[in-house]
Amino acid sequence: MFGNEYHFVTHWRVEGDKQEVFDVIANASGLSRWWPSVYLDVREVGKGAKDGKGKTVSLTTKGWLPYTLRWQFRIIENDPPNGFALEAWGDFVGRGIWSFSQDGAWTDIVYDWRIRAEKPLLRHLSFLMKPFFAANHRWAMAKDEESLRLELARRRAKTEEERKLIPFPPPPNRTSALWLLSGTAAIVGAIYFIQRSRKTKGQAR
Repeated sequence: MFGNEYHFVTHWRVEGDKQEVFDVIANASGLSRWWPSVYLDVREVGKGAKDGKGKTVSLTTKGWLPYTLRWQFRIIENDPPNGFALEAWGDFVGRGIWSFSQDGAWTDIVYDWRIRAEKPLLRHLSFLMKPFFAANHRWAMAKDEESLRLELARRRAKTEEERKLIPFPPPPNRTSALWLLSGTAAIVGAIYFIQRSRKTKGQAR
């Protein structure tokens, strides 16, 4: 796997019917409402066919690191309520597969996400920052699981009073992580300076 390529497999288990879970996750227009910690802006730019294939969505997303990602995805496979697959392009390029399976009163969820980072920051610094970028993804998916459980609880609330007792989903991360990127930039600068100094000395001989 190249330095800017990533493969993540996320497993969740939530109480509820897989049709209900599918309806929440597959509804792209609702992502910024129930998963605001990651999805800052979501717009449907292509409706696609009646079976859902071809629907195209434009997104702006963010994790706990201080950068945003602008990308699009298109539904390429749709098998409700068992799952769907999407292809992504923009700041990263790749393919994601959501799978839902019923186990009694629970739904097992698997998200298989294989991408290549194309945003310059991610592409050029992956050789140093890959563990942090991977941690950023895991943070985002943990917030997704938390937000999904809250959204399912809101859907099942029988009264408005009961619904008001359910906490709001986690908000976007406002804590600055500029120290992390600044430190990385300093390391990259030092490496560049050392390599340039060695090259200069070699030429002077």
